[in-house]
Amino acid sequence: MATALVIENDPKDDLRRLGEWLTEAGLDLHVLRPYAGDALPGELTGFEALIVLGGRQQAYPLPDGSPDAPWFPALEGLLRKAVRHHLPTLAVCLGAQLLATAHAGTVALSEAGPEVGPGVVGKRDAADGDPLFKWVPLIPDVVQWHQDEITELPRGAVLLAASTRYPHQAFRLGDRAWALQFHIEADTAMVAGWAEDPTLLDQLGYDRDAVIAAADAVMADVEEVWQPFAVRFAALAQGELDVPSPRRDLPLLGPQEPR
Repeated sequence: MATALVIENDPKDDLRRLGEWLTEAGLDLHVLRPYAGDALPGELTGFEALIVLGGRQQAYPLPDGSPDAPWFPALEGLLRKAVRHHLPTLAVCLGAQLLATAHAGTVALSEAGPEVGPGVVGKRDAADGDPLFKWVPLIPDVVQWHQDEITELPRGAVLLAASTRYPHQAFRLGDRAWALQFHIEADTAMVAGWAEDPTLLDQLGYDRDAVIAAADAVMADVEEVWQPFAVRFAALAQGELDVPSPRRDLPLLGPQEPR
């Protein structure tokens, strides 16, 4: 059985529905929780995929130059190795931002303000040739919960989805690494947990109960789109899905040691 290494950055953002979809599709999941003391491996040997989840931290350095979480440098190293060695990778929200910063992209506090609750994103033309995104509807439902944005994509990244306020909603790096600024894993209970912190809601003037109810109303639509997406990712990790040849101009950042 193919095994995916899962990095959970925050106890309030676990695999949830995404984990169910992946295991139902035959993928084994090995979850590490560095915030609880789990050490990240130095290599990705023995894993057929890498999944990096979201969290409350910021992907860019603190004012003193230190990372917002002590394991971020090691995690960015794993993300570089995954891209370099064509390991199927799925990075969600904070994970997407870390995939960007690990490859010389930039992330910052968004001038557009927070993006919270249910919404939609629009596929870009390049998505039609993407092995995972080509089957996603033109304007899919998603759940958002962030205030930082990817302001500049890594060199060679392919933009797959955008929105008016946040133009970099999804991208692919290399041939097998996907980044989603939005959440596909969240269920209503997870959204309710995020809403316990009123910081983003207060900035927008949103009512907590109304946001939870609105998110609950789109959960079936989110599943309809993103459960098949997760199945395709699991098939890729298991060697059952063909992908295009890797780009030759992708920058190789960091030491080029074996995976």
